[in-house]
Amino acid sequence: MRNLSDSHLRGGDGVPFQDREEAATLLADRLASYRGQRPLVLAIPRGAAPMAEIIAKALQGDLDVVLVHKLGAPGQPELAVGAVDEFGAISLGRHAHELGVDQAYLEREAQLQLATLRTRRSRYTPVHPPIDPAGRVVIIVDDGVATGATMIAALKAVRAKHPTKLVAATAVAPPETFEELRGLADDVVCLEVPEMFFAVGQFFRDFPQVSDEDVVAILKRSRSAFKT
Repeated sequence: MRNLSDSHLRGGDGVPFQDREEAATLLADRLASYRGQRPLVLAIPRGAAPMAEIIAKALQGDLDVVLVHKLGAPGQPELAVGAVDEFGAISLGRHAHELGVDQAYLEREAQLQLATLRTRRSRYTPVHPPIDPAGRVVIIVDDGVATGATMIAALKAVRAKHPTKLVAATAVAPPETFEELRGLADDVVCLEVPEMFFAVGQFFRDFPQVSDEDVVAILKRSRSAFKT
């Protein structure tokens, strides 16, 4: 059974969410059963970081990031054919081979994106190592998933570290991606699963870019709260 929210459309324009804050608050409500279990909430940077901060606070959990990056299709860098995690593990999407992707291309693209991930890791957690997910309830947050490439890579990367429970949480996903996530996570919390899906941003009225500086500030705040 799909884990859907009740309809909360506003103003008749068919846009479910005002902004990431509203979506995060709704997700936190749906994830309330994990409060008291000190869940580890992992954001997929960059867009999910503000949402994950709200969710972690609401659930009295810890906040960190899981670093993955999509692999763009040949000549279509915005179209994901898969994703790579910061350790170099590649997850291919459903339609990768139909798009003319061969091993040589994948290796070149993966190395390019790995450089981005290494830079982000050095900026995001220069002093503190990543929080170990082993033995934890882990909630991976993204603002929305289209092909699901980065969420799938994140789920696989974290699963290998042996959490006690692995949860995927997102505001919106198309039906085929939602079903794929259900096969990889122990629980999937998704607020909207629309049949007509073109881009994540179409489901938010206000959907600004999130910068690396924003992510660093969020992680600094979370570390300070953790210390106290």
